Amino acid sequence: MSLHPIDLAIIAAYIVATVGIGFWISRKASKSIQNYFLGGNEIPWYALGLSNASGMFDISGTMWLVYLLFVYGMKSVWVPWLWPVFNQIFLMVYLSVWLRRSGVMTGAEWIRFRFGDTRGAKLSHLVVVLFALINVVGFLAYGFIGIGQFAAAFLPFQLSPDPVWNANLWGLAITAIATLYVVKGGMFSVVFTEVLQFAIMTVACFWVAVIAMQQVSPDTLAAATPDGWSNIWFGWTLDLDWGALLPSANEKIAADGYTLFGAFFMMMLFKGVLSSMAGPAPNYDMQRVLSARTPKDAAKMSGLVSLVLMVPRYMLITGLTVLALVFFRDELGAMGSDVNFELILPFTLREFIPTGLLGLLIAALLAAFMSTYAATVNAAPAYIVNDVYKRYINPDAPEKRYVWMSYLVSIVVVVIGTAFGFVAQNLNEIVQWLVGALYGGYAASNLLKWHWWRFNAYGYFWGMLAGIIAAGIASPVMGLLGLDFGAATPLYAFPLILGLSLVGCVAGSLLTEADPPEVLKDFYLKVRPWGFWKPVHDAVVAEHPEIEANGHFRRDAVNVLVGIVWQTGLVAIGILIVIEDWTALAIAVGVVLATSAFLKVNWYDTLEDYPEQPDLGTAVAGGTPGAASGDASRPPVDVPVPA
Repeated sequence: MSLHPIDLAIIAAYIVATVGIGFWISRKASKSIQNYFLGGNEIPWYALGLSNASGMFDISGTMWLVYLLFVYGMKSVWVPWLWPVFNQIFLMVYLSVWLRRSGVMTGAEWIRFRFGDTRGAKLSHLVVVLFALINVVGFLAYGFIGIGQFAAAFLPFQLSPDPVWNANLWGLAITAIATLYVVKGGMFSVVFTEVLQFAIMTVACFWVAVIAMQQVSPDTLAAATPDGWSNIWFGWTLDLDWGALLPSANEKIAADGYTLFGAFFMMMLFKGVLSSMAGPAPNYDMQRVLSARTPKDAAKMSGLVSLVLMVPRYMLITGLTVLALVFFRDELGAMGSDVNFELILPFTLREFIPTGLLGLLIAALLAAFMSTYAATVNAAPAYIVNDVYKRYINPDAPEKRYVWMSYLVSIVVVVIGTAFGFVAQNLNEIVQWLVGALYGGYAASNLLKWHWWRFNAYGYFWGMLAGIIAAGIASPVMGLLGLDFGAATPLYAFPLILGLSLVGCVAGSLLTEADPPEVLKDFYLKVRPWGFWKPVHDAVVAEHPEIEANGHFRRDAVNVLVGIVWQTGLVAIGILIVIEDWTALAIAVGVVLATSAFLKVNWYDTLEDYPEQPDLGTAVAGGTPGAASGDASRPPVDVPVPA
């Protein structure tokens, strides 16, 4: 494709500015590893929220969601529960507050806060580093595939006559540029550039939606889609027949394993709730929570993500999809069984987006990729440098050395992730394995760590190790047994992976001694979780009679349920505006307004950094990184803070 010189100039200027920002901010980021990884806990919650939203605006995810809406219609609203997308609601309601109260820098450092410094804790510490690195490499490969396909469709130079190698080489070139600015700028660079990118992407989203609404009427759309495409509800089966319009779409549905949509939905919900209760995986999402100034700010940041992201992003996705349904369907049909639905996004941009806007949109999508990629890369050195090198190899090195080590580690993980991207087949396969299999191995250990006092460091280690191993073998074993659900096989392997991990958790905990009482009391005092903590609570009350147990489980559970409805309504609004279904839109807006009012009273107005206790003063020594004396981010009792 030949881009207009104006579009090329916009793209070039945008990328140069983005990399320049990373180098400009690097002086501030390189002062210490806390500045590098957490922005010194100085970044406002709304900037972190916009940054997190921008990071989710990645090309690979957008390509995947456009494909889902094209093939599954309004029912595609549910498919992102596979991630699960509603993990942001659990974070918003209570988990971000709990996590930020720890005052640590990384997920692996949190392990020491929860389990202490015993031999079992060291093993747990290392296994969570292993999981984090596998997770980072998987998401880097996922991003690499998407950016390669996207860049090959738009950028003017052919780096190889072979289409696959051309996409891979473009992916390699762009990931190298992305690595430059994250390596230099750390979290400051990530947040600063993502806030700018989010503003630009939001303008572009509305612009694309208007173009689609002008080009495609509701009647034209209805003629281009099968019966039931615009219906959000479903039965046991999908009941969406593309046979008369695009037979290859039926083949794709079968290959995805989504035909029995009711069973698929229940599995997503089951897996999604458990994975969400486990808290964020040790990646960029966790880093932003830990970067917030206070626990309340962390919760508000997580809530803002859904509020600002869902409507504009889905207006863009729907605008691109609607144009492709009407104008690109014949070309897709001509591909036969080799159809590549991931080409919908570049085709639509190429054919319908005017000069200027096209350059801006491509630049913003490229920059959004760079931001997501950067945030993912930024998580890796936090674990290797802070949690391995600093802790076990060279604890007394100067801060500058840790920062330079972070540069080196970032480059190494990019190389490894890119290598995996070269051999992976497609986006959906990676998505399914990451969220279905790998996160199945994560769920049991990380759910129990919040809610059961007797769950100890050895239980965490054996549960995580069993889960990681099971994630690597469960899907192939199911295939050998004839239980092949297409690309969704890893999701259906989730109960098996979860069960094996749970056996490791329970056996590892009950066959070894409980964690040290002082460690458990410190954790309980500072985080104040609900769950099975009575023995620890009784021990704490013996020393601090005024301490009350967290009795907010029912309130939090109700807020999560209402929050998921609220978030789903926001998604539906973005789609319904573009397809001009005004009756359904009015219902969705009513649902969002009602749930927003409920959450204002039952969630937002009840937020607190730490539970108020009647006769206890503010903390003395300790507190969280960056907290000044008397800061609200300090715990309300004198809680020892782990080194």
